[in-house]
Amino acid sequence: MITAHVVYATITGNNEDIADIVTEALEDADVQVEETEISQTDPSVFENVDICVVCPYTYDEGALPEEGMDFYDDLGELDLKGKIFGVAGSGDVFYEEFYNTSVDKFEATFEKTGATKGSESLKINLEPDEKDIEKLDKFTAELVAKVSK
Repeated sequence: MITAHVVYATITGNNEDIADIVTEALEDADVQVEETEISQTDPSVFENVDICVVCPYTYDEGALPEEGMDFYDDLGELDLKGKIFGVAGSGDVFYEEFYNTSVDKFEATFEKTGATKGSESLKINLEPDEKDIEKLDKFTAELVAKVSK
């Protein structure tokens, strides 16, 4: 059975919603999945699953989630070769060039671990709407398909 772990950081609840959508789509694909909040998670959980997903927010002018700094730093130290990763986060286009930059930072850190990108990272403006849910379902299907190859 394919396994996955979805980690989220949220202030407004939007990224928890994204994580819930991804988790539900993984469950629908018969993936055994766990979902946790970033400050309650050690990134080493990714060593024991096939699919690794992070749903971060970007604070202010491009800052990573404060409660996720240790997670982010420790993630970069892992060897995740053979793992599939995906990053999907909510932000606010109001911040223009800083819009959802945490998504890019987590993607770059996953690449340093040797993990394989399973789908293009998603940046969602504020709360996920119906079109965003469709994109998240496609994102999740691509992650699962990448493991199955």
